[in-house]
Parts: sequence; structure tokens; C-alpha cells
Amino acid sequence: MSTISEKILAEKSGKKNVEAGEIVEAEVDYVMLNDVTGLPAFEVFEEFQTKPKKEKIVLIPDHYVPNKDVASAEQAKAMRVFAEKYGIKNYFEIGKGGVCHQLMIEEGFVTPGRLIIGADSHTCSYGALGAFATGVGSTEAAAVMATGRLWFKVPETQKYTIEGKLGKYVMGKDIILTIIGDIGVDGALYKTMEFYGTAISSLPLSDRITIANMAIEAGGKAGIIPADEKVFDYLNGRVKGTYKAVYSDPDAAYSEKLEYNAEEIVPTVAKPFLPENTAPASELGSIEIDQAYLGSCTNGRIEDLRMAAEILKGKRIKEGVRMIVVPASKAVFEQAMEEGLLKVFMDADAYVAGPTCGACLGGYMGVLAKGEVCVSSTNRNFVGRMGDKESKVYLASPAVVAASALTGRITDPNELR
Repeated sequence: MSTISEKILAEKSGKKNVEAGEIVEAEVDYVMLNDVTGLPAFEVFEEFQTKPKKEKIVLIPDHYVPNKDVASAEQAKAMRVFAEKYGIKNYFEIGKGGVCHQLMIEEGFVTPGRLIIGADSHTCSYGALGAFATGVGSTEAAAVMATGRLWFKVPETQKYTIEGKLGKYVMGKDIILTIIGDIGVDGALYKTMEFYGTAISSLPLSDRITIANMAIEAGGKAGIIPADEKVFDYLNGRVKGTYKAVYSDPDAAYSEKLEYNAEEIVPTVAKPFLPENTAPASELGSIEIDQAYLGSCTNGRIEDLRMAAEILKGKRIKEGVRMIVVPASKAVFEQAMEEGLLKVFMDADAYVAGPTCGACLGGYMGVLAKGEVCVSSTNRNFVGRMGDKESKVYLASPAVVAASALTGRITDPNELR
């Protein structure tokens, strides 16, 4: 029988069922582009010489906004001009939006059962709500803008089950880093990762998004968590259109099945220069840091900020360390402000910025100099990812990032209790 991916791709391609490895042409619900991937997509789209499927298009400038230089200003302008030229209503200007993946979810574009593509690799985040979502190139995005359809190779599916109760300060980031550390950055190559178990169902939506977000870091085509009441409650009042949740059949065929005991998962860090290079935070206490970064589509949600603020409240960041906090959207920023979290950060001497991708991709707002070390809640730690090629990035949860900012070295937050 069928997995979630197979069921969604079958429905969207008008078939009764499909099998892993099959090539299908499917109707896409939404295509998302940002300021970096938009410009080349717009150029390809014009070659179609047709009107865009504008109800399916979502344009979100986020990588280099507010613009850091003339080149990034031109990228953002191209998106603004395209939106105006074709009357694209789903365009989120600076001051109204935030990081693209957070906004796609907040604004109700993402629902269970939908097929969504984005010209950004972390589009797989949307699988946290039971959608099939994957990143594509700008050319493929342009094709969907013109036709509303795209071809897909139906992926095989892996099943991950995490049972039990997570320990103090153990977050979704620790779960996915633990898995990637086990299977490697190609352990789910062109496969869907489905996540189950009591540890997953107990997680807030925020942590589930983190897990789905980093499926791509294991080579995954998609990362999907079956929708439950937490998802339905979140979508109530915000969803665009109607939707129907999709679930794998009990006898669905999986390429692999892996099981984890939640009690054995600890605060985990990915060392340079790959997300698979993991170790317990408690074993890395000798590594001193220059910067602690909290934000991104991976960990810039209100729950992430609350966790960090809980650890930082009434304390000061260690002298010689800088901490940068970047809420993932305007809505997250406003909520953090209302809850007093921003004051906690600023009282601790952290720098708080408006929503942007910023330093995650080495753009700006926290780029690293030669030899500097950063512990970051982002999703990649490749050579030169956040700055100079001789800088180093350690990936960690918001809890580890906050604890490390206080001590000036990579720290398991349980050490501070």
C-alpha cells in the first residue's frame, strides 16, 4: 500500500496510485520564490510568453533584505517589479513578512496533503504539517509559474520512530542532528523521511518544523510528519482554502525503518564542516566561541526564542562573545516583544535584528571573520557557510546556543542547572 508521498503525488497527478521510482507530472498547489532565486526564475518565465498562474505564486524577499548592497537591491527590485507587472497578490514586502519558510506556514499556504515546491532547498520544512514539499531550481520554479505543473520522481520512503520522553533541554534540533549523525548527509538521498512516535507527537509544531527543515541535510527529498490535532488547531483561522490530511497505510512499503529511544537523545552539536559530524554538547566544552546566533527558518520561532530567553534571563553574555537574535518573521518579532523576550535578550547584551535570513547563508548581519567560531541554530555548517572559509560553525539547538553565549564555550544547558 502507499506512503504519504505516494498518496499526495498520486492525487496531484490524477492517478489512483503511484510507486516509488515512477515519473509523474503533477499539479502543484504553490510555488515559492525568494529574492535570490526569483530573478533567474523570472527570466526563464518570460521565455514561456504566457501569463503566470499567479494564484499559485508566492514571492518572499528574505535572503538579503533589508538590502545590503546594490546587487541585492537589484534582486529585490526584480521581485517587486515582477509582482507589480503580473498582479501577484502573494508578495510579502519587507516590513510585512520574514523568512520565506516561516511565512509560508504562518500565512496558511501550507496544509496537510498539499504539493508545494520552493526555489529554496529548505522548502521541505512544510512536511511538518503533513504536506509533500521540496526544493527545486529556479528553472523548475519558472515552469510551474507558467504551467502550474511539474514532473516528479516518486521517492522511496524511510520510517523513523522516536519513542519515549525527551530530556530537559532536548529539542527537535537534537533529534534531527542525532539522526543525521547516524545516517550521514546522504543517508536519505532522494527519499522521504517520515517521522513517528510519542516523542514526535509530543513536540510543538515549531520543533517538528525544525526536523522537517533539515531532512535536506540528510539528502532527503522531503521530510514529513503526519498531521494531528496540533496541526489542525494551528491552521484553524489561518488556512487558505480547504485541505484533507493524508496518512500512510499501515502496510505501506518503507525502504528502511529506524527506531530511537528518546531518553537516549541528548543536546547535540554538529561540528564543522558537515551536519553529520555530530557529538554531544557535553563533550565539546573546551571549544570557545566568538559568536552565538539564534534564528533562521530552522530555529527562529517563538518557542525557540522562549527557550533561549529562559536560559538567559537575569544573566549576561560572556565578555568577548557576541550574540545575535533574529526572529523568523514579523509575527514572531511582535510576539517576542509582547512577551518581554526581546528585553531579556537586550538586557543580556544580545543584539536583536528584524526578520531576515542574514548570516545563515553568510549574507550579512553576523558574517564571520577569519578564524572565528560560531555556535548557531541554523541548518548548515559547510566551509565558508557563514563567512570566511577559515571560520567555523557548530550547529546546535536554541538551548545550547543560549547556554554557550553565557559561558563563552559550547555548553550543554544542563550544566547550568
